[in-house]
Amino acid sequence: MSSQIFLVPFFVFLTPILFFLLIKQRKTLADQAKRLPPGPTKLPLIGNLHQLGDFPHRSFQHLSDKHGPLMFLQLGSIPTLVISSAGMAREIFKTHDRIFSGRPVLFAAKKFSYNNSTMSFAPYGEYWREIRKLVILEILSARRVQTFQIVREEEVALMIDSVAVSFNPVNLSELTLLLTNNIVCRAAFGKIYDGGQGGVYDIIRESQELLGGFCIADFFPWMGWLNKFNGLETRLEKNFRKLDELYENVIEEHLDPTRPEPEHEDLVDVLLRLQKDSNQAIALDNEKIKAVLTDMFFAGTDTSSTILVWIMAELIRNPSVMQRAQDEVREAVKGKAKVEESDLQKLMYLKLVVKEGFRLHPPVPLLLPRETSESCTIEGYHIPAKTRVFVNARSIGRNPEYWKNPNEFQPERFLDSSIDFRGQHFELLPFGAGRRGCPGINFAVQIVELALANLLLRFDWELPHGLRREDLDMEEAFGLTVHKKLPLCLVAKPL
Repeated sequence: MSSQIFLVPFFVFLTPILFFLLIKQRKTLADQAKRLPPGPTKLPLIGNLHQLGDFPHRSFQHLSDKHGPLMFLQLGSIPTLVISSAGMAREIFKTHDRIFSGRPVLFAAKKFSYNNSTMSFAPYGEYWREIRKLVILEILSARRVQTFQIVREEEVALMIDSVAVSFNPVNLSELTLLLTNNIVCRAAFGKIYDGGQGGVYDIIRESQELLGGFCIADFFPWMGWLNKFNGLETRLEKNFRKLDELYENVIEEHLDPTRPEPEHEDLVDVLLRLQKDSNQAIALDNEKIKAVLTDMFFAGTDTSSTILVWIMAELIRNPSVMQRAQDEVREAVKGKAKVEESDLQKLMYLKLVVKEGFRLHPPVPLLLPRETSESCTIEGYHIPAKTRVFVNARSIGRNPEYWKNPNEFQPERFLDSSIDFRGQHFELLPFGAGRRGCPGINFAVQIVELALANLLLRFDWELPHGLRREDLDMEEAFGLTVHKKLPLCLVAKPL
């Protein structure tokens, strides 16, 4: 839903205090004398909010095409910077990364992150450094990710079996989300929790919607009290309680002295062990354990599922690419019924397909917003402290300055290219870069590559009868993670 819909009743309700807000928003003489980056003309009170449509990454790209890759907006009372080129991203992440490593306090995120205790939403500082160190060394280390190989392989095999016995067409949007949810559940909790109505599956989906939705308090922080009247706070509290209760039950089960000794530690086991370690730099109470688990679910389920769906949609639209990827997979594992993780290193073209998918369809196209901790100067422009910063990874990934035929799905473009998505090449930033880059790349990519390889090995894929590949709807759905709006339903033909 676009911001304009929310602003109509908002204006009517707040008329008596418009004068106060206008005074609040006026710049000081000193600020007026400083040269801000270019941007569109703003309106009183709302600034440039009226120029945001249902898809902010598209709106930002449209505005940046006119005003440049370093663009300044006023979104409500929030000064905002939009980065839309690899050059500007390099300037941010290499030269000024410390200054740009803050996080804004967002209404829904503050709740779900246990008062900004997650690595993703914690303010830049000592706590964030310590929790990030803990996650990288104990939760997402290469060794730890490897211990969950059997979980990934078993869950992918179950997904493939379910496709084999399903009635066509197969809803890959639902199937891949269930896959990633089950993998993260087993890695985090040691088992799969009820995926039915009210279970972890639905709780996470509702949480993602709330995180990605429009909230007036994120643009007018002193207006947070309005969420008591528009239903958002009630919906948020209800869903958060369900999530918190789930975590409480899981922790209680893991603390039960009669619980059988697991063959491998799951992530709750690891966190509870660290909780007892007096040498830890931060006190890892239960709320911080829950915060770490929240990061795993929010960052590790929806995003991996989303990119799988976009890649499969692109392969359907590009049958020659599909055929080449299938030929590679089937030749590499000839005589085997499934692709194992040890086979993935041989699938070089499939890796290019995944890379091209991330370029065209970064699951979080604006990454997570940042906030400047102090003022600085970039390209001669003054960037104020407490400026919210969006890096438009989707716009950068489709910039014709770096990519030939940028809107076409062409994995071959990476054949003679060293560009990768791990944060060192600023033309391709689906996982971000710098201090705030996503440390879960290995965990996510292993799931995507393994699932994709097995889908291509076991089945030939077609659109349902009567649909042409040119007719496949590629419209996006609004949210923090940008899904395909209509579920991807394909016909699977076993070999």
